[in-house]
Amino acid sequence: MERAHRILDSAAELIGRWGYDKTTIDDVAREAGVAKGTIYLHWRTRDALFAALLRRERARMIEEVRRSGPATPRELFAGIAAGLLRRPLLKAALVGDSEVLGKLVRQKRHSPGAMNLGEAFDAYYSTLTRVGAARDLSGDHALVIGSIMYGFLTVPWLLPGGPPPEERLAALLADMVEHAIGTGRELPEDAVRAVKRATLDYLDTIVDVARRKLADSLGSSRKV
Repeated sequence: MERAHRILDSAAELIGRWGYDKTTIDDVAREAGVAKGTIYLHWRTRDALFAALLRRERARMIEEVRRSGPATPRELFAGIAAGLLRRPLLKAALVGDSEVLGKLVRQKRHSPGAMNLGEAFDAYYSTLTRVGAARDLSGDHALVIGSIMYGFLTVPWLLPGGPPPEERLAALLADMVEHAIGTGRELPEDAVRAVKRATLDYLDTIVDVARRKLADSLGSSRKV
């Protein structure tokens, strides 16, 4: 799928430069050095191409977090927040940047987004509560964490003076998640090891899901 990735690279470059609304399939084909029909071998529509691009960004972000080896929920969410903020397209999808995404802003807000923690998060959180690393929030853990993430990663852009540096914003978000779900207790060594293992297992699961979704997007229309 080297050709598909080259096309996505070109689409990312052009959308970052001109925005989604002003980027055409003809533009992408010219930038990638392929025929327009070649793009349609991979994706039937411009929206499908863009969906593949977002999925690739998400997969790469999660893979990067996994390579960093987070051992705690705080490190996990600091890594996810920093990864989102470093990637212009994921950040644009998150904050609803109409200059970048144009007409896609509304549809992306009503579909699973860059912050979706995945179905495996429930099992991960159950492990955290079982070993005493997180509070039992009566099933509302995803709501609490999602609200914190969305607030920290969107509201600062609306404040006078704009947001703080991305590293600081990611650290503040992780601190708030820790305060919201943490028990404040010092864990025994076996629990510390269990939390680390559960964190890495969770990331392994969502990396695998992200890769499979990306593979489907790269060949979902026709086999090439």
